[in-house]
Amino acid sequence: MNEVINISDKDRGKAPLKKASLFFYGDEGNPFLAPRGLHVAGGRLIVADTAQNRVFIWNKMPESAYQRPDLVLGQLTSMDTGRNAGGETDAASLLYPSGIWSDGNKLIVADAWNHRVLIWNRFPRENGQPADVVVGQPDMQTNLPNVQGVGSMASSRNLYWPYGVWSDGQHLWIADTGNRRVLFYEKIPTGNYQAADKVIGKSSFDEKDYDPAHAIWPYSVKVSEEGVLAIADVQYYRILIWAHWKDAFTNTASVLIGQPDLDSNGQNQYRLKPAANTLNWCYDMFLQNGSLWLADTGNSRILFFKEIPSANNKAADGLFGNIDFDTIGEHLEVGQQGNERLYWPFAVCTAEGKLIVADTGNHRIAIYTI
Repeated sequence: MNEVINISDKDRGKAPLKKASLFFYGDEGNPFLAPRGLHVAGGRLIVADTAQNRVFIWNKMPESAYQRPDLVLGQLTSMDTGRNAGGETDAASLLYPSGIWSDGNKLIVADAWNHRVLIWNRFPRENGQPADVVVGQPDMQTNLPNVQGVGSMASSRNLYWPYGVWSDGQHLWIADTGNRRVLFYEKIPTGNYQAADKVIGKSSFDEKDYDPAHAIWPYSVKVSEEGVLAIADVQYYRILIWAHWKDAFTNTASVLIGQPDLDSNGQNQYRLKPAANTLNWCYDMFLQNGSLWLADTGNSRILFFKEIPSANNKAADGLFGNIDFDTIGEHLEVGQQGNERLYWPFAVCTAEGKLIVADTGNHRIAIYTI
């Protein structure tokens, strides 16, 4: 079994490049194009093939570089790629899907550029199957930001570029990115246009101005089995963490990854090169068994923390996708099949003893044994 690269302070910069057990490119006849979301549930691999406006589902984890999907959503066939399936917005169409959550029974997809979240009450079984519930819009045909269009007010029911979703099977969190907030629902909605129960990052549902004490551009939201809440705040190059998700309604984050304090917002903390404690356009993270995996997208790497940090600005313990903590991510191998370096990874999760990464810039899914 492969091991996570663990690097002491004196040995930073000397680690070998971690090799993936598989690079997966999707359907050979029509492979991924900039996939930005993924999730594993019930043994299924679910991938948001974002730039081609579709979600692919494999009933089992792939074992080869190419494999036809068992199911496609957002399109009628796995070869179709049109925005909203080349027509008007409806219950079966997608436009730039990103965040995904499932427990193997329900499926929830952040349909970001339709400014809505779609819910399938039972896991889909047919290509292009329409969703059962829409959140953020009054019906399946409406797709404007905050329902009324750009410049309209936010509310407890509206969404603007929702890129991230998460659930514990009972509650629902939505990273309502364009409204600079995270919405919380006590129960997974069962009817269209349901109002959120609480908001994180704002004092009221109609507030939109930003404050450095809260997420400026919340792209992803995750909650651990123990209730730890993490929000990826892209534009301030940081991850916000609360010891329990209930604390986030009344308190600012208790811990920061990537910055020393809430007022700091330096890209790699104003360094010319990254370090083990810096971030650059971080879009996602995953919490499991008390550990944290972080997609440090702009630095083209995955950072690993053995324990979810309890203090600000902690250095990572492990690294995937690059040769050391101090190397700039851009490289000459981009797009070359078999290239071991990651390039702009947008999403990360772990399941079945594997680390699964949406290696967006390389148009593939990277799978590591951990």
